[in-house]
Amino acid sequence: MATQFSKETYLYWYELMQLIRQFELMAEEKYKMEGKIRGFFHSYVGQEAIAAGCMTATKPEDSFITAYRDHGLAVAKGVSVNSCMAELYGKATGCAKGKGGSMHFFGKDVNFFGGHGIVGAQIGTGAGIAFAEQYNGTDNVCLTFFGDGASRQGMLHETFNLAMLWKLPVIFICENNNYAMGTSVKRTSNVHDIYKLADAYEMPADQVDGMRPEAVHEAMSRAVKRARSGDGPTLLEIKTYRYKGHSISDPQKYRTKDEVEEYRAKDPVAIIEQTILDNKFATPEELAVINKRVEDAVVESVRFAEESPWPSDDEVLKDVYIDQDYPFIVD
Repeated sequence: MATQFSKETYLYWYELMQLIRQFELMAEEKYKMEGKIRGFFHSYVGQEAIAAGCMTATKPEDSFITAYRDHGLAVAKGVSVNSCMAELYGKATGCAKGKGGSMHFFGKDVNFFGGHGIVGAQIGTGAGIAFAEQYNGTDNVCLTFFGDGASRQGMLHETFNLAMLWKLPVIFICENNNYAMGTSVKRTSNVHDIYKLADAYEMPADQVDGMRPEAVHEAMSRAVKRARSGDGPTLLEIKTYRYKGHSISDPQKYRTKDEVEEYRAKDPVAIIEQTILDNKFATPEELAVINKRVEDAVVESVRFAEESPWPSDDEVLKDVYIDQDYPFIVD
């Protein structure tokens, strides 16, 4: 199959998607089998093509902000797998100093702004980041990710209205994996095609195949160009599928095994591997070298996490915002 993308792009996509996939699988093992990771854990397995396509369509100065299924996007943006695994372990060397855990990854140095646990809250914050870029006169954009469940939140509609009014350089990305926790879109919304919500605000929108990084890259490139040129936001509904439950503890009784297997046949990692082989961009042996490099990085992240120290007691009140001049509290 002929492709318009280069060998280098495909190999970058493959290694990044494998890194996300293997990191998630290793973390799941440490959570379920060994009890090394506790609390909530929302896996990105199955959605890797979105992260890959977004990375090649943006520049490092652009910001990402997302909800609590954040591991894959954090790794893609450049938060180290060592600090990500350490955060899952609750260690001081984690990307949020061990205070955030799975749902609150953070990487200011790479413009990754979380990891947010309140459904839809990051949509407004993402528009705020875009407003700051506009105010400061940069051409940077903010990619604001949310799930299909968040499309029923009032925050989305308020933000859409203001973002269009002010023509903010923000791209709203609905990672539609079909289920808000365990409830399908069809059971909670009269609008099944989420990209159509943009029509109410005269916002450009598109529906994208989220199992292919090529499709994600192309749609994102168009949206980024629009945002950088001052024409405002775009809504992209990226159709994807999570192979794991809403969280690791989810028994997944709301969907059939046949449905999961249908989507496993569209596995984005397997498809990108086959595309590379079909186009002779790499041999199986060369891909094995990449796989070994990924495996080594993930194994090292576990070693790093397990040998890292716990946060000290004096950290408990640090990084807590306090307004010393707050006028509404009377002693």
